[in-house]
Amino acid sequence: MNTDTATRSRPARIRAELSTLMRLATPIIIAQLATTAMGFVDAVMAGRVGPRDLAAVALGNSIWIPVFLLMTGILLATTPKVAQRFGAGQHAEIGPLVRQALWLALAVGIGASLLLISAEPILHLMKVDAELIAPCMGYLKGIAFGLPAVALYYVLRCSSDGLGRTRPSMVVGLAGLMLNIPLNYIFIYGHLGLPAMGGVGCGWASGIVMWFMAVCMAAWIARAPVYRPTQVFARFDWPQWALIKRLLNIGLPIGIAVFAESSIFAVIALLIGSLGSTVVAGHQIALNVSSLVFMIPYSLGMAVTVRVGQAIGAGEPREARFAAGVGMATALAYACFSASLMLLMREPIASIYTTDNTVIQIASMLIVYSALFQFSDAIQVTAAGALRGYQDTRVTMILTLFAYWGIGLPVGYLLGMTNWQGDASGPSGLWEGLIVGLTCAALMLSVRLVRSARKRIRQAAAA
Repeated sequence: MNTDTATRSRPARIRAELSTLMRLATPIIIAQLATTAMGFVDAVMAGRVGPRDLAAVALGNSIWIPVFLLMTGILLATTPKVAQRFGAGQHAEIGPLVRQALWLALAVGIGASLLLISAEPILHLMKVDAELIAPCMGYLKGIAFGLPAVALYYVLRCSSDGLGRTRPSMVVGLAGLMLNIPLNYIFIYGHLGLPAMGGVGCGWASGIVMWFMAVCMAAWIARAPVYRPTQVFARFDWPQWALIKRLLNIGLPIGIAVFAESSIFAVIALLIGSLGSTVVAGHQIALNVSSLVFMIPYSLGMAVTVRVGQAIGAGEPREARFAAGVGMATALAYACFSASLMLLMREPIASIYTTDNTVIQIASMLIVYSALFQFSDAIQVTAAGALRGYQDTRVTMILTLFAYWGIGLPVGYLLGMTNWQGDASGPSGLWEGLIVGLTCAALMLSVRLVRSARKRIRQAAAA
């Protein structure tokens, strides 16, 4: 621990850490909200066309978002790797690392695109309403066009975040959102000589925005003086399997863990797809609200990754533990606020998306469940972010898989889709399963974080 830290009182340390954390997290929060707001804009603009278009976008989101999160979760290994090298003062090693991460991004981005354009059998397998399949696939093809670009963008963003430079992602994210709105208008309603595409147009607008964001981020890193010591674009490197393998060793468990959580929402959306467009639309509204609210603790978790990673790189494991604790407390305080707001404003929030009273009632009911799992969701995502900073990802993956797929989804299916305890409760029971799964994940990841922090401190003491 450095001398300045040792001489400060605990309240002063908390204030200083919170200030540093929020300087990192605020641009990340704005960037994440801007990215998620694109989904909000898609849902609102498609919803104004009609329930069918909103339902098609909802089903498309339930497929592409888990694939996107799996892809970006793998690439998220870039952040702790860069943060630890930056904390250790090893700036010259950052450029080669990022160049290999870009090769990995290109591979997983193309793979993700191929998965999306091949998704139609999944819709048939889940017995989705036949009238929704064609517009859903059209929407997914538009998204698939942009996935390689967003993969490259994400590596560049994560490398910048790892250096403690989070402002570029905020600026580029806001610019992408501003572009997404007029592009949606053009593609949905048919302007500038293009045919009206309805909800399908949202996908193509998003795909174009993804390429725009990738180009902007690359230009920023190439031109800004602050990035020159890393020399990301100073030379060309062919793929080096040894370095890519080390990235995958950290990133693949992260991607699987993130996918495990998000895919539960996807499976639930597909199960609900058999209940008709109205129920699907209500579920999509509640899920979209949850996604927007979730971006705050998710962003805090990303900032905690940077703080923990840089502290570990600098050889200060006690500071890493302290940063993780402050991050967890901050996320929990936010959960109190967000849950209260969602409970009090559930019907007005649902009314933003649609004027259909039936859809509003269904969405309002599901928003209540979303409010209830804010606490466990905030804890588990921040704990996972801290564990990424420790590069402790394999056990995190196992615990996450068990909590979501071994506990949450089976409980939700039993309550919502079977007569195990009386009549099947439909979407309510499925969301109750989510609460159970997230709570288990929060408990297990918190215990794992405490153990990882203590282990690092013992190792430092022994050394």
